[in-house]
Amino acid sequence: MGGPNIVIDVIDNGGQWTHREWRMLRYMGVDTKILPNNTPLGEMRDVDGLILSGGAARVGLTGELGNCAEYLGMKIPILGICAGHQFMAGHYGGEAREAPAPEFGAASIELIDGGGPLFAGTPDTQVVWESHNDEVSRVPEGFRITAQSESCQVQAMQNEEGDRFGLQFHPEVNDSEFGGHIFQNFVDICERARRAP
Repeated sequence: MGGPNIVIDVIDNGGQWTHREWRMLRYMGVDTKILPNNTPLGEMRDVDGLILSGGAARVGLTGELGNCAEYLGMKIPILGICAGHQFMAGHYGGEAREAPAPEFGAASIELIDGGGPLFAGTPDTQVVWESHNDEVSRVPEGFRITAQSESCQVQAMQNEEGDRFGLQFHPEVNDSEFGGHIFQNFVDICERARRAP
């Protein structure tokens, strides 16, 4: 469970499961709110981390996710899910595109080199829930791929600093076997970042 007063807000990019992300954090004892993606940076509260939610098809490709570019300038851990992940890749100089093989429903992913801290304590092969027409086609410089599937090369990515994470799949959906574990790992990452000098 989240430590005392860990604060992680969810930026709503219009995804169908944004409330599930909020509910998952609440269940873990995190102080969390859902904020529209046009919330001015100056009106944000002091948070330990952010989640950039999914959204409708193509929104992650357009570069027009409200103020998400400004949020990515914050010195806190940030997790992008689906459209949030695609937007993050483009923001940092990578690329996202229409998926040659869109994925909907359960899929099997393979972790690469253990998958990094976001996947700590989860198996190298796991079932996740997919709902995407678009995907990251090239990760930005300074990022590495941490998970892949048969039809999507970038199921997950993270930066070298360990404070930017992207997931193509939806860990907040029950069908993602270790989604709760992944959320808890992100909470732990935010907690460690807060304690760091």
